[in-house]
Amino acid sequence: MTVIVLTNCPAGLRGFLTRWLLEISAGVFVGNPSARVREVLWTEVQQYANQGRALLAHTTNNEQGFTFLTHDHAWHPTDHDGATLICRPNPTPSPNESTRADTGSPGWSKAAKRRRFGKR
Repeated sequence: MTVIVLTNCPAGLRGFLTRWLLEISAGVFVGNPSARVREVLWTEVQQYANQGRALLAHTTNNEQGFTFLTHDHAWHPTDHDGATLICRPNPTPSPNESTRADTGSPGWSKAAKRRRFGKR
């Protein structure tokens, strides 16, 4: 089983993939091509995706039963003790967002004190 997910890719690439795979939702393709065809499809996806992102997941003979590849994606697969996991980048807070540590007010807020200990 092979699944290819495209985001922000040209319509021609989607049309190309429908020759071998079924498009079950916008940009989501599933099918059962041979390994050779799957490699050719993934090469074409990488070549014609332009600014878009792509993800390929397919069954394989490992402990998880599948593996996946990414193209121009912020999340990257990493190997952790034989299991492939997704490594997501840490979100960087914008300068307008303030966290509790930035405000300098330790302890409970006034509203939390009222809820916890009742009105005083």
